[in-house]
Amino acid sequence: MTKEQHKQLEADLWSAADNLRANSDLKSSEYSVPVLGLIFLKFADNKYKKYEAEIRSEYDKLKGTRREKKISDIAIEKCGFYLHDHARYDYLLNLPEEVDIAQKIKKAMESIEEYKPELGGVLPKDEYYRLTRSDKSGKIVKDLLKTFANIPSEAAGDLFGQIYEYFLAAFARNEGQKGGEFFTPRSVVRVMVEMIEPHGGRIFDPASGSGGMFVQSDHFIKIHKGEIEGSERGVYFYGQEKNLETVKLAKMNLVVNDLHGDIRQGITYYVDHFDSFGNFDYVLANPPFNVDDVNLSSVEKDKRFNTYGIPRKKTKAKKKDQGKETVPNANYLWINLFATSLKKNGRAALVMANSASDARHSEADIRKRLIEENLIYGMLTLPSNMFYTVTLPATLWFFDKGKKDDRILFIDARNIFTQIDRAHREFSEEQIQNIAIISHLRKGERQKFVRLVDDYFKSGMERLDENKEMVEPVSKQLLEVLDDETGKATVDELMKQWTALDKLKSKYEDYLAKNGREKSIEKKNKAQQQLREAFDPFFTALHDGLKRLDRIVRQHEKQQADEALANGKRAAVDRKVKALKEALEELHGEVKNAEMFYQHIHWLQERFPNAEYEDVTGLCKLAGPAELKEQEYSLNPGRYVGVVIEEDGKTEEEFIQEIRTMSSQLEELAAKAKANEEIIFENIRQLGGD
Repeated sequence: MTKEQHKQLEADLWSAADNLRANSDLKSSEYSVPVLGLIFLKFADNKYKKYEAEIRSEYDKLKGTRREKKISDIAIEKCGFYLHDHARYDYLLNLPEEVDIAQKIKKAMESIEEYKPELGGVLPKDEYYRLTRSDKSGKIVKDLLKTFANIPSEAAGDLFGQIYEYFLAAFARNEGQKGGEFFTPRSVVRVMVEMIEPHGGRIFDPASGSGGMFVQSDHFIKIHKGEIEGSERGVYFYGQEKNLETVKLAKMNLVVNDLHGDIRQGITYYVDHFDSFGNFDYVLANPPFNVDDVNLSSVEKDKRFNTYGIPRKKTKAKKKDQGKETVPNANYLWINLFATSLKKNGRAALVMANSASDARHSEADIRKRLIEENLIYGMLTLPSNMFYTVTLPATLWFFDKGKKDDRILFIDARNIFTQIDRAHREFSEEQIQNIAIISHLRKGERQKFVRLVDDYFKSGMERLDENKEMVEPVSKQLLEVLDDETGKATVDELMKQWTALDKLKSKYEDYLAKNGREKSIEKKNKAQQQLREAFDPFFTALHDGLKRLDRIVRQHEKQQADEALANGKRAAVDRKVKALKEALEELHGEVKNAEMFYQHIHWLQERFPNAEYEDVTGLCKLAGPAELKEQEYSLNPGRYVGVVIEEDGKTEEEFIQEIRTMSSQLEELAAKAKANEEIIFENIRQLGGD
């Protein structure tokens, strides 16, 4: 399944499931758990189906011998599940209309739990009765079963994990602020994981939600297995979460993603299920911000929270209130917990409200001590609107007990984001890698920088090759729409732009041949810069050519409409013209997608021209003890990285000429708008019979 097909499948599944919810009186909170339960059921059935013949063969082979085993025991050894016939997806899907579907699904879920103890009490069961509450026929549940039957029967754990995560994110968006309690956006988690680079051992999330930190940690470990020393070690995940329903979601998430772990219900301020002090290789979490009702007496003697100081109110409690006093803000309880849960050389990442970076009084004392103990590796300010809760700005904190020096890396990523809708932003995959490479360069890992640039070149060339395949059919469409003379000239112009790609491809292949085994980072970096510079005029000319073609086609479209009106007809436009417009727009969009990789190369080379770390105004800064002391131990990246003052570099004459050009374009657009307005009114008059 291609990436595009996978995305379309996710979107189709969500659309179908959410349309059913829209036609019922259910809230997202009532609807999410049973939906995720059915996705889990389909996952279990697909996995069992994969091993079914093998299970049956071994059962028949051993039957009647001294080594005879129950078929359920063989199934669990082979695939981790045993499914009775009444727990199979197709059985439930094809039940007669009159059967109580909610009861049958409950029985299927109970059967799965019976043979998989770690799921005991986890899978949704009575929730399906709620779905049939206002629909006695069970149509909603049956339609949901049909919806998820569209997941391919060959789909395995990776695909199911991604579908499961997609639905978690979609439900989180729908539930607004509550959604943030169980789901941290994937791109934020990816940045956290890429920065601390987990590679096996014990990973802890003390506010685990639905387990997204674990899924992305495992994803990183699998991708980099063998690249990092120690990455061959096994990994085990430990999670603690206060909400029981969310614990259930997380346990299903672990099974769907084939992860090994233990997630338990508990309020982390008061419960320590895993004896966390100094016990973990990695800690990741997105804890609740600014909690102000934690009982002070319950945490002040707990070494998880008091090792670096306890946050206290400015004034002492009155005698009558002693024992009832609360912590003014629990942010620094979480920060303490991260520092104390790490083993020697352990690393951690957490999401925290921006306000904690500059908090005063007792919290400032704790922050100073953490800095002086050299526990903090880095701080990263996130863009706003990255979360499904509120627009509250947040910062990522990074801890490293194996730091080699006493400087802290500050990164201001507020201007690095991709807008996904009016209210939400995310990091693209390339933006995640660009942020992470700053940390790699800070550690002296220059080879990763040139490797990333090489990856961008490869991806860009692949996309351009795909784009070139679109040029010939677009050229044919041009010749069909435009008159011969104009058409031929236009097609020649389009093909001429793409001829340059063959030369660039030769340069790229020559670069690969000369630099494939080049060990000198300096030489390879220089060659990469020269190669990228060769692409700049190509994209400039290509965009200009496509824009000119677009103008020619639009003029042709207007001419057709004008001729139709002049002949007293409706403003009809040839279908071929419309199709050509769409084809050109698609080609232009694809060119921009390919160019994006070269823009990322430019972004990296402009900021780190020598393929080594350096402070970049407005982006990153390594600050030492003296600078931290001067800033009163603030950990706000904005105080250190500075601000870029944009300078366009234009002369007065160039500025005036640009204004004139823009004015001319505005006049042209206004004229088009007026012409379109006349066409619309004329169409309305004709429709009205005037």
